[in-house]
Amino acid sequence: MRILIYGAGAIGSDLGALLSASGEDVQLLARGAQLAALQANGVTVEYQGQPSVQVPVKALSAEACSGRFDLIFVTLKSTQLAAAAKSIVSLLAPDGVVVMIQNGLPWWYFDGVESAHQGARLSCLDPDGVLQREIPLSQVLGAVIYRPVTQTAPGKIFLPKVMPPKLQIGEVDNQLSKRLQSIADLVSRAGLPTEATQDIRRAKWQKLMMNLIWNPLCSITQSSPGYIVQSALAADIVGLMMLEGSAVARSVGIDLKVDPLAELERVRQNLAQTPSMLQDVRAGRPIEFDAIMNVVVEMALMIFQNQ
Repeated sequence: MRILIYGAGAIGSDLGALLSASGEDVQLLARGAQLAALQANGVTVEYQGQPSVQVPVKALSAEACSGRFDLIFVTLKSTQLAAAAKSIVSLLAPDGVVVMIQNGLPWWYFDGVESAHQGARLSCLDPDGVLQREIPLSQVLGAVIYRPVTQTAPGKIFLPKVMPPKLQIGEVDNQLSKRLQSIADLVSRAGLPTEATQDIRRAKWQKLMMNLIWNPLCSITQSSPGYIVQSALAADIVGLMMLEGSAVARSVGIDLKVDPLAELERVRQNLAQTPSMLQDVRAGRPIEFDAIMNVVVEMALMIFQNQ
């Protein structure tokens, strides 16, 4: 099986290193200083409290990438998907699978399963319809990752000791297919526990509830979650944000249990974590505003207007 990591940033480099170390035929698509570092030294992985290790990988540029791949893990930010859509599909084998690993909700949220809103478009996620036109949903798996990896320099990543790592993957139509289980087994063997879920939308919402809170709060205040939870106002703010987010989820059929005190305690146990949006703000990169926050507002407006 030929595997491609499309977007060898922090998550992509981490996943590529795991799959490479496990003996899979995997290539990492990168550019600039990141590409040069990966080609020269592989991925340097630093685990908190442990010596760093170097994992040799096959890295290449988009121009040098040729042939078709059976499995593509797209680890780009949601803000980069539309520009890369045609390229991704051009590299995908006719019976290949693309696993979309992004924060937030996907452009295909209302496709693939029966619902009161089936076929509705989320314009903030795909304003020009590029993703809908270019990427065949029959070849797409949704994914949710819990692995707070940070890129510290070109070719170097850091993994803190926080929550247990996990990847969840699911079919757009929620079926427990053979290909889904096969990919889950492959990634699990490489060292990242992976669950084949029959409700990828619920899995997306469960992580989104955390991202909805900590990404904007930390980005606006330029503070870590560990600093924010020390505030006497934290419980009230987190509680209100969770209630509002879960109300929108419930309106589209996802009933989530929210517990602000439990969420605050989770953060206290994972003080080394830095939200991805805060990392992007500090690095001057575009933030995933639409996929994490604006999509919830758009959904709420859509539900309200249809009542």
